[in-house]
Amino acid sequence: MIYLDNAATTWPKPSSVPEAVNRAIRRYGANPGRSGHKMAAETAQQVYRCREKAAQLFRCQPERVIFTLNCTHAINTALQGLIRKGDHVLISDLEHNSVSRCVHQLSLDGICTYTVVPTYPDPEETVDSFRRAIRPNTRLICCIHGSNVFGTILPIAQIAAMARQNGLLFIADCAQSAGVLDLDLSRDPIDFLCMPGHKGLYGPAGTGLLCCGSDQPLHSLTQGGTGSDSLQLEMPDYLPERLESGTVNTPGILGLSAGITYVQGHGTRKIYEFEHRLVRRLYEELCDVPWVQFYGPEPRLDATLPVLSLTLGSMNGSESAQWLDQMGGIATRGGFHCAKLAHEKLGTDQIGTCRISPASFNTMADIQNVCRLIKRKRIS
Repeated sequence: MIYLDNAATTWPKPSSVPEAVNRAIRRYGANPGRSGHKMAAETAQQVYRCREKAAQLFRCQPERVIFTLNCTHAINTALQGLIRKGDHVLISDLEHNSVSRCVHQLSLDGICTYTVVPTYPDPEETVDSFRRAIRPNTRLICCIHGSNVFGTILPIAQIAAMARQNGLLFIADCAQSAGVLDLDLSRDPIDFLCMPGHKGLYGPAGTGLLCCGSDQPLHSLTQGGTGSDSLQLEMPDYLPERLESGTVNTPGILGLSAGITYVQGHGTRKIYEFEHRLVRRLYEELCDVPWVQFYGPEPRLDATLPVLSLTLGSMNGSESAQWLDQMGGIATRGGFHCAKLAHEKLGTDQIGTCRISPASFNTMADIQNVCRLIKRKRIS
């Protein structure tokens, strides 16, 4: 199998990741922050080391790193923790359903209203588009960093700066960019970074991070035990405890810690440039093949993520992905990618696309094999 479905979850993982998960189960099996015995203390220390690594990678304080179940959980924690009755919210026309469904449900519940803001190839035009959409009751902007379907990178640093100038909060959905693009909370006025652990950070499934770049308090999405202030019925008012009710996923977190170490060792820039070369080669090899239709922008360094969407012949996205799997053992993702708004924007909401997304363990030989298969089999 040639695995090119890394925008869904990266595979394989660095060998250090399953080793760390196994070590967590065998050696660090106690409940961190819940007991005073030696194993519990050692487990808590290992969990905290992951916070430190994430804080170093994204330039924030360790206590501002919140462990979540995935990126969707992080996004919902931020959105539902901030939005109040009567608020207005801005999102982009490339959002994943984790954002659009959340704000839409809040609107159905009568909590808020929202506007889907058009984005453009010109970053300044995109920033102006968000600026023009601001209303007197606009509270925040939630914006995807890079499209999980078409790879388009949005200028989140500039949008965040504009939001700050207008007294708005800014949430960044970094599901596809964390571990691939540079993210710096000490440099950019981003209030909350949301990300999965299982994609560009090479951690296990069931892990995610919410990194807080500001002091803006969040109402907790869940309430329960934190191992602290146990005689108080109110949730603690400090991080990370306020947003981490219940026992954390220790094996997943220790696996994520190993994944972050892998990313730090290789460097996000080198990872990005390598993955970009792979999608660029794929595009150049196939852009003139009559039965290949690409969707979205042409891959360009610093303008697009290493993600390509296409269809083959008269097949829709799901059929194209199934064809690649059956004919060549090539794993991709076909369909609508949990991204209603993005597919509507590009006009693929009736057919879907086949998404190809490499990662750092892919090779140029993988790409060449895919290209040879598609070129060899004339598709009507």
